[in-house]
Amino acid sequence: MSVMPIDTLFNETEVELLPIRAQGAGGQNVNKVSSAVHLRFDIRASSLPEEIKARLLTRADRRINAEGIVVIKSQEHRSRERNSAAALERLRELIADAATLPRLRRATRPSKAARTRRLDAKVQRGQIKILRGPVNE
Repeated sequence: MSVMPIDTLFNETEVELLPIRAQGAGGQNVNKVSSAVHLRFDIRASSLPEEIKARLLTRADRRINAEGIVVIKSQEHRSRERNSAAALERLRELIADAATLPRLRRATRPSKAARTRRLDAKVQRGQIKILRGPVNE
């Protein structure tokens, strides 16, 4: 499988960045400056490949709502520009994670030696528990 660069998977024009007021500590600055950012990205209307769209939509991620829109809130920095960059980076990580195929699990069986080791350990543990019981003389 050829790996596409993540930056070419979606256009930044498909991303909507809405400035909002940040929560929490920050003094009076938090009441007058909209430094936090809500990033909204519509998966269904995007230019992502169909297989990545499908993987994103089936993902159990609280940032993806029922309409297929990714909503990321970033408020860890004091400037809107840094919060926007952080939100875009989180979106890139989300898409990159969906772009990588999960490894297929091959069903394996424990070896005969591993089975006997497990049973021996169970017997030994049982012997220890028997020794904890009342002493019969």
